[in-house]
Amino acid sequence: MSGEAGAGPDEHARTGVSHAGPEATGPAPRATDPAPAAATVLHTLDGGVSWITLNRPEAMNAVTWDQRERVIALLAEASADPVVRAVVLTATGRGFCAGADLRGTAAPDRERVPGDVARTIRRGAQRLIAAVLDCEKPVIAAVNGTAAGIGAHLAFACDLVLAADTATFIEVFVRRGLVPDGGGAYLLPRLVGPQRAKELMFFGDALSAADAERLGLVNRTVPEHELEALAREWAGRLAAGPTRALALTKQLVNVSLDGDLATAFAAEAAAQEINMATRDANEGVVSFVERRPPTYEGR
Repeated sequence: MSGEAGAGPDEHARTGVSHAGPEATGPAPRATDPAPAAATVLHTLDGGVSWITLNRPEAMNAVTWDQRERVIALLAEASADPVVRAVVLTATGRGFCAGADLRGTAAPDRERVPGDVARTIRRGAQRLIAAVLDCEKPVIAAVNGTAAGIGAHLAFACDLVLAADTATFIEVFVRRGLVPDGGGAYLLPRLVGPQRAKELMFFGDALSAADAERLGLVNRTVPEHELEALAREWAGRLAAGPTRALALTKQLVNVSLDGDLATAFAAEAAAQEINMATRDANEGVVSFVERRPPTYEGR
């Protein structure tokens, strides 16, 4: 499922990666990898940008339980650390993320009962997507290759999506006879509208990076060798920006389709009230009066 759906059958044939099916989902699944999570999820901090890199290229970066927990933790740390001003989520090899890898999942110690699957989804795929949406710093996805299942939703949850022209996005769930999870039915209609979302989810066809950009799922598509440079450029611009204002803007946009106008206006006014107490807001006003470029500190 979800990410548990992993790549579709044809992706398995191409990559040689075998993912467990729905029957592997128990009350507390945990797929482990021989390598420590620090080796399979690389992390660096460079110029105020937290780089989170999935690093299991031999598995098309199908994510394990340990990797998922590390990504969630790193996003939480980025929110709390004033030194971090932006986040880039990317991967090594030909795949961005082929879904969730359930190889090594422990067999359930009892017969699966109603509620187990829903609990698994809440604890797993939904926590991962929520960690991206809730991160208080802007998150850029630099999609270097195949993004399938929960991997596609991981990219779509990011605030900005950059893609190599060789990347593809696949809603693989229907290929397994599964319902999309990991926030897919929430994210896609908001990004492309309900009809396009249904087309992607009903057929499960691979979507090229160019088509994803045309639909509005991707901000920019570039040749593969230019992806990292563009991600660094955009992340650098965000890291030099008014961090708290960006966080509040992200929050407003993320909830904008969920409420009425009165609620949106109230949230907007509250966000302005909070932001005007920051150093960066004061710097923005003073720099305007003094006719000079602002220097933001992220505070």
